[in-house]
Amino acid sequence: MAEKPQPVQVLYCGVCGLPAEYCEFGPDFEKCKPWLIENVPDLYPDLRKEAGLDDADNVSNQLQSTSISSSGSSKPKEEVKRLPGGKIKKKEKLEVIIEKMTRNKRKCITTVKGLELFGVKLNDASKKLGKKFATGASVVKGPTEKEQIDVQGDIAYDIVEFITDTWPDVPESAIFFIEEGKKVPAV
Repeated sequence: MAEKPQPVQVLYCGVCGLPAEYCEFGPDFEKCKPWLIENVPDLYPDLRKEAGLDDADNVSNQLQSTSISSSGSSKPKEEVKRLPGGKIKKKEKLEVIIEKMTRNKRKCITTVKGLELFGVKLNDASKKLGKKFATGASVVKGPTEKEQIDVQGDIAYDIVEFITDTWPDVPESAIFFIEEGKKVPAV
């Protein structure tokens, strides 16, 4: 009877999280080099020659000098969230984006995105917008799976003053319009 195939053991890089064979294609190969020399010297034999390292002591010294340690550092390092594959997750910008879309030739919908980043509850905001402008307003999920407020009608320019008066936490400099595919400040 034939033996069952065993699963392959994959060694993942301790720095970038990619399999060690793929570190050279990752975002920070220079940071991975000391870890690779220490843990997988036979995978990249050129690295040992390149660095001129034949002693394990030199490798460990280099590894310790490049590692990030929480003790002894005077500057607090900003934590970066990494997604699978070594991609860096970007922080969301604190901005409100107002976009006017046309539907059925003459009908307009004004979309407000990003109010929740300033601590505004979207359900309450949609009710206030609907009452102020005497239109229908609702909270919907946009194409990026984030919630946004859709208001019926073309109220794009009136809405800026209403937002800054109603929610003082939202500065006028953080409000942008999208016109013809370009982001334009509301100020």
